[in-house]
Amino acid sequence: MHRRDLLALGAALALARPGLAAEGQAIRTHGLSLLDEPSLPRDFTHWPWVNPDAPKGGETVLTALGSFDSLNGFILRGTPAQGLGLIYDTLLADNPDEASTEYGHLAETIEIPADRLGVIFELRESARWHDGKPITADDVVWTFNTLRQHGRPFYRAYYGDVQEVTADGPRKVVFRFANENRELAQILGQLPVLPKHWWEGRDFTRPTLDVPLGSGPYRVERFEPNRSMIYRRVDTYWARDLPTRKGTNNFDVIRYEYFRDTTVALEAFKAGQIDFRTENVARDWATAYDFPAARRGLVKREEIRHEIPTGMQAFVVNLRRPLFQDSRVRRALIEVFDFEWLNANLFYGSYARTGSYFSNSELASQGVPEGREKEILEKYRGRVPDAMFTEPYRLPVTDGSGNNREGLRRALGLLREAGWTVRDRRLVNAQGRPFEFEILLNGPTMERLALPYVQWLDRLGISTRVRTVDPAQYQVRMDNFDYDMTVDVMGQSQSPGNEQRDYFSCEKARENGSQNIAGICDPVVDELVEMVISAPNRAELVARTRALDRVLLWREFVIPQYHSRTFRIAYWDKFGRPERNPRFGLGFPTAWWFDPARDRALQEARRSL
Repeated sequence: MHRRDLLALGAALALARPGLAAEGQAIRTHGLSLLDEPSLPRDFTHWPWVNPDAPKGGETVLTALGSFDSLNGFILRGTPAQGLGLIYDTLLADNPDEASTEYGHLAETIEIPADRLGVIFELRESARWHDGKPITADDVVWTFNTLRQHGRPFYRAYYGDVQEVTADGPRKVVFRFANENRELAQILGQLPVLPKHWWEGRDFTRPTLDVPLGSGPYRVERFEPNRSMIYRRVDTYWARDLPTRKGTNNFDVIRYEYFRDTTVALEAFKAGQIDFRTENVARDWATAYDFPAARRGLVKREEIRHEIPTGMQAFVVNLRRPLFQDSRVRRALIEVFDFEWLNANLFYGSYARTGSYFSNSELASQGVPEGREKEILEKYRGRVPDAMFTEPYRLPVTDGSGNNREGLRRALGLLREAGWTVRDRRLVNAQGRPFEFEILLNGPTMERLALPYVQWLDRLGISTRVRTVDPAQYQVRMDNFDYDMTVDVMGQSQSPGNEQRDYFSCEKARENGSQNIAGICDPVVDELVEMVISAPNRAELVARTRALDRVLLWREFVIPQYHSRTFRIAYWDKFGRPERNPRFGLGFPTAWWFDPARDRALQEARRSL
């Protein structure tokens, strides 16, 4: 069921069973979906992909990188600890087995008013903070207003269409919208609710190491700043038997150990100090797991296919810098990037080239615009490249030999058109200033990608430096847009919406701490972003998103890199797990559990290594 059947904020909002409400009527439901009717009925007992009888106990140790100096993860200041989301509950709970679908969690019932300009959440009477006090509508209202006023800029963009929020009783929260917004009800369902009574007398705008009060399945047990973070399962967790939690959060303790970089973290895993890791480095996946425990089967490795849209990973230029404001310069930087060589020589052929901001999904633009997408783009003729209507967007392709002479030739031609010339083997502009910039990275992993790129740019006479800083310093520089180029990942979902403002809008290009890393400020993009947000049905959303994708690609704001369609995981053989993974998630640590028998066998085998 799509919005043609039910105009509930542009989303398909399902009732429990049976039947649907007619347009113009209020809707009461247990779940929301942006794509189709939620598959689980009101009386479902647990997620289909979990083991509802999973045993509780044991500990798992995971990796965190860099450092932390705050237990407040909602503000711009400070570096928050890993895993803080474990201590908070949200109004709705995401089901990673369904695309863009959420079910009531803190909220027992969701109501969409007849005018579709709001959403009402009725909280469960049983919902409690860890100190035993009830979670109230006042907590929700306070959380929302505090995050929008004092939280990271992301929240202001995400909640931009909320006109007001009120508590109509102790357990009833009413959000009113300024405009119809097909995904805003679900966005608000993701709100992590904070305890108003705990925060009273504390300054929310400052980093803190006070142990925060939560309501979630875990609480902070102890920590050592920059070293470790330990969470313990709450035995009296109010929601442990809810269908949205049954069979999940099975470890008694989840511990994060901090490491300087991924190289050290990998060695810690091999030494048995870390239990589980996802491997994002193709070279390491191919070569680094040939050690005694892995050869004996004590360490397991798997590749798990997923259906998650992979978004855009790219070298991103900072358009706030005059150096990158000419699109011919940006295309020249694209021409130099030799993905085929990198994939063959560094990545063992394991990646696909990313050619869309919405890769691995039906939202990605393809070929030339047709049908409704073309109709949308016709409005912008003369404001977008004419070739966009007659040619597919293409990234350069090389033979992988490393001899990218054609790409270099095309790049040099574009740079000359843009006013750059080669003088004494250096590329300079009309004023004699050299073409030089810095690539900012937050760890050594991406150096293997950046350093060959530096060499290719040097063949054009472009001087490029790679600067790797620790994650905390990197975050500060990113929040203040203090970089020339960096590597960024613009994640996407099956149903893009409000977050596109944070990625691509003019307003966010000027707001420190936003996710508009490139500094994109284009009136056409702004209009298309708003069209995506206000799409009235799935077909229109797909057409509008493809139009946005196409314009972003033709503007050449980024140098696209690559993506993978699998999770690569490695773990010590001490776990039990459900029979299958959810379609759109990994399921770890949520639904795995500690297996004492496996752990005993593992410890015995390790003594003989």
